Amino acid sequence: MNPDFPRIITLLRKERGISQKNAAKELGVSQALLSHYEKGIRECGLEFLVKVADFYNVSCDYLLGRSPEPRGSTISYEDIPDYDAHRKENVSAGGMMAAFNRKLIINALNVLFSLLQKAGNSALIKSVSEYIMLAVYKMFRIVYSANPRNDRHFFTLPDDVFSGYSDAAMSVSSAKAAASAPNEETDTPMITTASLSEEYPQYASSLLNLIKNSEAAVDKLGIEK
Repeated sequence: MNPDFPRIITLLRKERGISQKNAAKELGVSQALLSHYEKGIRECGLEFLVKVADFYNVSCDYLLGRSPEPRGSTISYEDIPDYDAHRKENVSAGGMMAAFNRKLIINALNVLFSLLQKAGNSALIKSVSEYIMLAVYKMFRIVYSANPRNDRHFFTLPDDVFSGYSDAAMSVSSAKAAASAPNEETDTPMITTASLSEEYPQYASSLLNLIKNSEAAVDKLGIEK
């Protein structure tokens, strides 16, 4: 059974504010059967899959979790807008991968910080920023230290403690962000797949692909859902 289909059809219905009863009527099935599909109790056939795709105006690949984008497209390096159109990239094998991921991350960060700005929560902005800066610091230090000729005096934290201390600081920043995030509906922007595409037409694709890649990396750990 496809693990993504139940989650995605439930998400689409709720994002559009459609009751399960009305969705079932439009899709030509009973509410009980649609409930089973949404809970992953039963697996639908191809005909129903196509009906759902037409009803929500998305691709079958999106419904099955094969693409993070509703239209089902596969993103390529050329498809990703660059924050600096005049930047010259090294498009060798390693350079292409670095340039591709740089675009994904920077574009996704543009969306994240735009949403933070809309929320207007200084404590949340500070915690999120600290977490991201710590992650960049840790990865930069790992790359820097990969060459033994690079002087370790570049950093103040000793080699034997920086990794653990960085992880601890990131955990604290993450906890602070969760604690400072407002719970009131009026204090945070409403986010849906459609709203991301409408408000950030240049960057939404990067964010959606980053989410899919990140969850795939986590899924490899074998954590039970």
